Amino acid sequence: MNPLKRISSIAVIFFLSQISFGQVNLKIESDKTYFTEGKDSVLTYQASEKSINGKFVRSNYIHPLYTLNGAVLTEDFPADHLHHRGIFWSWHQLYIGDKRIGDAWEIQNFKWEVASVKEKKQKDNSKAIQTTVLWKSPLWKAKNGEEKAFVKETTIIKVHPKQPQYRLIDIEIALLALEPNMKIGGSEDEKGYGGFSPRIKLSDDIVFAAPTGKITPTNLPIPASEWMDISGSIGKNGSAAGLTILCNPKNPGFPNLWILRAKKSMQNAVFPHPGAKAIPLSNKKPTVLRYRLIIHDGDAESIPITEIYKNYTKKK
Repeated sequence: MNPLKRISSIAVIFFLSQISFGQVNLKIESDKTYFTEGKDSVLTYQASEKSINGKFVRSNYIHPLYTLNGAVLTEDFPADHLHHRGIFWSWHQLYIGDKRIGDAWEIQNFKWEVASVKEKKQKDNSKAIQTTVLWKSPLWKAKNGEEKAFVKETTIIKVHPKQPQYRLIDIEIALLALEPNMKIGGSEDEKGYGGFSPRIKLSDDIVFAAPTGKITPTNLPIPASEWMDISGSIGKNGSAAGLTILCNPKNPGFPNLWILRAKKSMQNAVFPHPGAKAIPLSNKKPTVLRYRLIIHDGDAESIPITEIYKNYTKKK
């Protein structure tokens, strides 16, 4: 296609994307919350605990997440890494002072207590929930022997109506320490796994793209960028589809490094980085991490990512 015509067509798509095409629906149940639009499933938030024979007990994550044409995009309990789960956010290192109190990434001596899931009213046709989640561990107890929460997580998940070729999903994670000298960090190696991590199904033709162009995954984290797109034959019946992860410039440590994998693993917007060094969480002001997902048809060049990102950064 002529480059000028392609730019023009993308501009038209972005103009059309400003028009709301539908109404997102929300159904909150005790164990799960369902986002739908018309007959289409969008995503499910997992509030109750799931496990395999009592192992790898997890909650507080998104799965399934669907492509625009209804294929399940995320994986849960993948055979190669049973602790991976859909769209999740967690950390290897959890410290109170010098005492280590679990590993939320690998789900060891750690659990999420989802205290509440409530609808957060919106002024448009989008829908959102606000969750309150308490982090607990058998290694941190009150004097009466009961597990004592050491971090309060408040997360907002907002689903926007579908546009001609994409859908936007906003996720905001606020972490407030409930104990002094609380610290979190990534894996204690040169990789530093930790933070926001989608575990999506990967095809043999998967392509990674950033603002600078196509990216080749390496064993170690790659240089920072404000967004990353993962596209391939991952839609229904092998159709072209993708997921773009946008990182808000107000995130601490922005722009983050990326850990990318073309096979059998998750993708990670690293926080903190370098991830191997644990950082303090305030018990007065929450540490806030914001991300936007673009679920789209085609590849990264099929949608106006740059314009979407600019619009995202303008929002309060």
